[in-house]
Order: sequence, then structure tokens, then C-alpha cells
Amino acid sequence: MYTMLFLGSVSRSLYGLIPTEIRFDNWEFLLSGYIQAPGTLGLEAGRYPNIYTVTFNTFLLAISVAALEVFITSLAGYAISRYNFKGRSEFLTLTLILHSFPSVTLLIAIFYILNIIGLFDTLLGVILVKVSLELPLGIWIMKGFFDGIPWDVEMSALVDGCSRLEAWWKVIMPNVKGGISSVMIFAFLSGWSEFLFILTFIVSTTNWTLSMLVNALIGEWRFVDYGKLAAVSIYYMIPIVIFFLFFQKYLLRITIASKGAV
Repeated sequence: MYTMLFLGSVSRSLYGLIPTEIRFDNWEFLLSGYIQAPGTLGLEAGRYPNIYTVTFNTFLLAISVAALEVFITSLAGYAISRYNFKGRSEFLTLTLILHSFPSVTLLIAIFYILNIIGLFDTLLGVILVKVSLELPLGIWIMKGFFDGIPWDVEMSALVDGCSRLEAWWKVIMPNVKGGISSVMIFAFLSGWSEFLFILTFIVSTTNWTLSMLVNALIGEWRFVDYGKLAAVSIYYMIPIVIFFLFFQKYLLRITIASKGAV
């Protein structure tokens, strides 16, 4: 499949796996920044939004989702792991229930909320929605890692004069790097590949991400330019493949969390 995708991006036409002519016209958008398109559906006549602006939006979405989720789940996971507060078990159960809801069932409610708070058609609105729906899984992952750290380690830091916050930051956090990496990777991949919320809550082409651009190349027009579609699809995949190759070892560490599961 990926071989066909690559050959399609550099070929004028394909017969089986044999390209009839090797051409790189489909990759011209890397130099010009634009892909030619019909001037309809709100697009500027003759082209799609700038490919590098769209790429920046995609990175902004993915990085923001990853950063916010790591920050929030690190605090929430620690609190749930270390504090035996009233309603703790019910809260953990609720997070699992919330994570079980399909995102599509919440679209109408989210649409109304974003309209009320003025975040409809903004990347910030999509980021906040995405983070809120990814939090339950991240909290459970981080809780498992925190559970795997003996209380004696933290107590030693407190005895040595550290505050609870200092012990969390200087002693506990360095020992849960595997959990932080796992949450970050899952969140980044989820943000990078997000399509449903972008399609539903983003109207302006200036806020498009690469998933929306690929969707436009597939289905907005009567005739599909499969060469350009293949080229943009590969362009869309390259960063995430590189990211995965560098960080895949951290995904294996998520098994540690099962030791502290509740």
C-alpha cells in the first residue's frame, strides 16, 4: 500500500506497480507552498491554503495537546495515587466512563459550548476539547506509574526538608519519565491525526490542519488528483513516522503502569 502511495506521488500514471513516467510535479507544493485547486467552497481561486501554514497549525495542535495533557495528568495522577480523599474510587470510575463515550456523540453539546464561550472556529477550542477527552486515559496511565514508586522514596525527601511540591518535582517526576513519555506520545499522535473535530468546529481555511487538506483533496471536487493526494499524504505521514521511530521505545514502558493498576 505504501509502495503504491509513493509510486503514485512520483508518477504520471500507474499500471499495476509500474509507473509510466517518473515526474515530480506533484511535489511542487514544497517549493511554491501552494496546491492548485478550484476557486470554490470559500477557497481563494486557484489554490488551497498555504501548505506550511497548514503544517504549522497541525504541529501547534499536536504539541499543545501533548503539553497540556502531560501537565494536567501529572498533577491529577499524583493526587489520585497519593491522596485517599472522599470519592476517590467514584472519580476513577467516572474517568473510565467518560473515556468510553464515542466522540461523535458529544459533537452537538461541544458545538453549543464552543459557541457560548466564543471558541468556535478556533484552534484553541479544538485543543481544549481534544485535551479534555484524552485526559481520562492519561490520568490512569500516570496513576499507574506513580503507584509504582514506593512511598518511602517520597518520605525520605520530606524528611530531608523538601516540601510536598518539591518532592513531587525533584524526586517523583524524574522516576515517572516513562509515563510522561507515554502520555506525551499518545497525545501527540492523537492531536496530529485529529480530523473529526477539525471538520466540525473549524470553518476558516486559515485554521486548517493537514487532515483537512487531505480531506479536501479526496472529496471536495468531482475529479480527484491522485498524484497530488499521494504526495500530500506522504508529506503528512513523514513527521509522525520520524517521531514514532525516535520515541517508540518509550511506549514499551507503559507496561510498568499495570503494576499499580487499581
